[in-house]
Amino acid sequence: MDFPVLYLRKGAERRLRAGHLWVYSNEVDIRRSPLTDFEAGVQAELRASNDKPMGTVFVNPHALICGRLISRNAAHGMTPQRLTERMETALALRERLFDKPFYRWVFGDSDGLSGLVVDRFDDVVVVQISTAGMEQMKESVVRAVQRLAHPRAIILKNDGKMRKVEGLETYVEQAHGPEIDLLTVEENGVRFEVPMDGGQKTGWFYDHRMNRQRLQAYSPGKRVLDVFSYVGGWGIQSACAGATQVTCVDSSAGAIESVHHNARINGLDNIETIEGDAFDALKALAEEKEKFDIVVLDPPALIPRRRDQKAGEEAYARLNQLGLRLLDRDGLLVSASCSMHLSQEKLTDIIRSSGRKIDRFVQLLEQGHQAPDHPVVPGIPETDYIKSCFVRSLTGFL
Repeated sequence: MDFPVLYLRKGAERRLRAGHLWVYSNEVDIRRSPLTDFEAGVQAELRASNDKPMGTVFVNPHALICGRLISRNAAHGMTPQRLTERMETALALRERLFDKPFYRWVFGDSDGLSGLVVDRFDDVVVVQISTAGMEQMKESVVRAVQRLAHPRAIILKNDGKMRKVEGLETYVEQAHGPEIDLLTVEENGVRFEVPMDGGQKTGWFYDHRMNRQRLQAYSPGKRVLDVFSYVGGWGIQSACAGATQVTCVDSSAGAIESVHHNARINGLDNIETIEGDAFDALKALAEEKEKFDIVVLDPPALIPRRRDQKAGEEAYARLNQLGLRLLDRDGLLVSASCSMHLSQEKLTDIIRSSGRKIDRFVQLLEQGHQAPDHPVVPGIPETDYIKSCFVRSLTGFL
């Protein structure tokens, strides 16, 4: 293939040589290769300042991440065949990991497919495309899914925030098969049904699968509070594992309705819900002197951008203090984060500080990570975003 050339500034190749796959607009030598010469989504050869080939990239001149490496071979672009091969490689891993077809099939850069997420819900596949380059491959993605998985339905849920950054329109489209109202999920032996209309992301968050499985071991005989519960992923699984009573908190009326629906389909009658802002709900529960054996805090990303770091860390601190206050004398706090800008070490330190402020002795029992269908590329810290702490909280101990 004959590619236009995108030149890097001197020294800008170091991060790429170390394993990263992104090119930022301030790393481009715009004298030799003006970004305005490139159309959004085009493939280009990437070269270092000394003219040494670095590989091929998807280019978007309008985005801060203006280049996404798709091959370290300058002669290889992203063809329908190469895309299918990478999706097949990704599928082989998931089929080794899980005995049922419920998983994240493609996790963007981690599977060599920057800008593409594919989640599988048995015979329904949900695709999210977030970059201009991958949008050019949309039809090839659909064909690859059909060839490799033979699903009953394929849904393009292209309504994520990243599309605006890339200058792309948002839309949801039925690419194949009948319209789907409910997604069926099975995770850790528990069944869920999630409405497609109004569902978050692709409809489900497989990334905390292993952490929710860990929680099941702590749940028998316990009273559990699941905050930011969405459709009840943590709370319903706790109840199925033997929790005596579960309270789910979410601001969305639709999510609360789904919690009750998922309780019914699992034969549970011990699920309560609170609809409202999580911080307000936690304060109200504290004023009512409510106590729980387990409190799960799994908020959305409270640090969406680097510039939100200080305010986000303060929000995590307030949240963890509120959660700890609601624990009985010997209780378990499960504190989770999906903010890639918050490190595991910083989350642990926030919990330490929160414990000291309210005079709790805390013991870190376990640290959780994202499930293996969300593999981490060591050279791309942005792919390592899920963390959780299982913390025992004791009052009057020291």
